[in-house]
Amino acid sequence: MTLPAIAVVGAGAIGRKHVAALAQSRMARLAAIVDPSPAAAALAAEHGVALVADLAELDGVAGVILATPTSLHLAQALYCIGRGWPVLVEKPVAATAAEGEQMAAAADAAGVPVLVGHHRRHNPRIAAARAALQSGAVGRVIAVQASVLLCKPDDYFAPDWRRQPGAGPILTNLIHEIDTMRHLLGEVVSVQAVTSSAVRGFAVEDSAVALLHFASGALATVTVSDAAAAPWSWELTAAENADYPPTGQSCLLISGTEGALELPNLRLWQHSGPRGWFTPLLPQDLAVADADPLIRQIDHFAAVIAGTEPPLVPAADAARSVAVVDAILRAAKTGHSETPYPGAAA
Repeated sequence: MTLPAIAVVGAGAIGRKHVAALAQSRMARLAAIVDPSPAAAALAAEHGVALVADLAELDGVAGVILATPTSLHLAQALYCIGRGWPVLVEKPVAATAAEGEQMAAAADAAGVPVLVGHHRRHNPRIAAARAALQSGAVGRVIAVQASVLLCKPDDYFAPDWRRQPGAGPILTNLIHEIDTMRHLLGEVVSVQAVTSSAVRGFAVEDSAVALLHFASGALATVTVSDAAAAPWSWELTAAENADYPPTGQSCLLISGTEGALELPNLRLWQHSGPRGWFTPLLPQDLAVADADPLIRQIDHFAAVIAGTEPPLVPAADAARSVAVVDAILRAAKTGHSETPYPGAAA
């Protein structure tokens, strides 16, 4: 079987993760790295593939992974669509929901698939949680608590752009939780939010709290900070990235009329008898076969390229996650409830 040849654009941290995933995939192969930096040359030599300085010089590939800064996603994706290359765009799909929608429209018009790198949807634990929720294991979802509490080291903020609006944990980190909750719970119809930059004093937020109202009636409270020394974030609980030491905690708690579900440990809580606070709640750990979501995402991208599967996260879907983030940022500025999508109503 001839494996589809994939180029990775961007040799930074996430680009290197994609390169490593391609090296382990049995469904696709790395063909080239597109990046003008000396570090990219060393990476290309290490994997024995071509180094290309610019997308315009790339040729002979079946698909492209864009692991570049968010501000470049739209222009680079439009170029790939114009060349007829299926493209996997790292999250967030674009800097704004409008740009994500523009990308989706171009992909649809050209008939070229765009997959967005919300890789947690490829984690078997998320798939198992979605199946449990759809089976009615917790009944009707009432309330959700999500924690995105991280402690980024001081040198992370050495580049000036990381201290400016748009580079904070709301867009960089919370976008993951927004996409996960939309995948599990449906659409968000309104948000309220408060942000703070009290810890570092930068122009960008270091902490935020948001209240999400879902179309189903469920409510979610979300706490996010990249200045908190705390064990409650997906990075530190899911053990899907060896760079982060796992804490064994949960960071997403979903409560319903018939039970509750913790993630990522997949612990389901249900009453042992008649429903009510005098009846013991007993835990059960749901079975799951763990697998690297980045490798699963690469394998899925190969199937998208082959035309045997539609994108699990198409650009239009990913743009709706950005719309929720946009609404959170607006709500924090205005102090009012904001609606992510035109025409939506709480």
